Amino acid sequence: MNAKPNLSNSTSSSNIPSSAWFALGLVSVGIAGLILAGCFPLQLAIMSVFLFAGPHNWVEFRYFLTRLPARWGKLRGYFITAMLGVWGLTLAFVALSIAARTMGWTTTDWKMIQSLWNSAFILWILTLIVIRSHQPPRRDWFAAIPIGVAIMAVAWLFPELFCLSLVYLHPWVGFWILDLEITRSRPKWSHVYRFFLVMLPLLLLLLVWQLQSSPEITPDGPVATRILRHSGADLLPMVSNRLLVATHVFLELLHYGVWLVAIPLVSNRIWMRLNPGIPIARRSVAWRKGIAIALTAIAVAVVLLWGAFLIDYSIARDIYFTVAMVHVLAEVPFLLRAL
Repeated sequence: MNAKPNLSNSTSSSNIPSSAWFALGLVSVGIAGLILAGCFPLQLAIMSVFLFAGPHNWVEFRYFLTRLPARWGKLRGYFITAMLGVWGLTLAFVALSIAARTMGWTTTDWKMIQSLWNSAFILWILTLIVIRSHQPPRRDWFAAIPIGVAIMAVAWLFPELFCLSLVYLHPWVGFWILDLEITRSRPKWSHVYRFFLVMLPLLLLLLVWQLQSSPEITPDGPVATRILRHSGADLLPMVSNRLLVATHVFLELLHYGVWLVAIPLVSNRIWMRLNPGIPIARRSVAWRKGIAIALTAIAVAVVLLWGAFLIDYSIARDIYFTVAMVHVLAEVPFLLRAL
């Protein structure tokens, strides 16, 4: 009689829960990102945008398509309001950015325009909240209206700081969407991920401690100047510009990781699958072809963006972060719909 082979060593790794591997990945990425952001903030800001900005938009667009229902039915008003807001606010943002550079607006003029755009943005979110709260599953979100009005008042008093807050809050929307996806698809990972989110402020405090005595970043070129301005160095001169850049690039790096690795992994929709399961593509042949064309166009745009970065990084960065407002806004209605 043959003895059974000893499989204890070969199967030891398979006995480790998947949540443990997920926790290990979160901790590894968090610590590595913190160290790199603290040691090389400017260099990491340049490389992360160059490598991941375009691809993460492509993955995000595919993910949102997989979550759109094939038939909108009673949700039509919500999705139409969402799309009108996304494209309307984005086009207004792009147009205003171009006008500010070509028409010689004063600082006062620009602050007034920013306040108007901020108000339109907040009103759009409040409209979506009201519509969403009356759709199944119904939500009691009435408190959002006075809170939104109060935020609008703050946005009028400090329009530039309000816009800067969107830069730092945007990655957290991605974290929230990932939390909802984990709760739906991998509930056993939920407690691990939420513990990581609780630890994030502590990691940021560690970054503050790490950089409290570090020298300031000297803007020695257009790229460094744009990165410093995007991080709010001109609006918050009392804060170390190295800390601002490091904090922003750390959050952005995690944001890219959420969309390029975590959400595709959790939702089981791997990056390059030919058919990721898009319900709206089943409506008709025309819809299927239209979505295929859109996905191809965005993939081509990603390649062109890489080329533009190589030709003139500073200008390409400006154009990207202006046009990328569309994906920042698009996350809002999908988050509200998922709640």
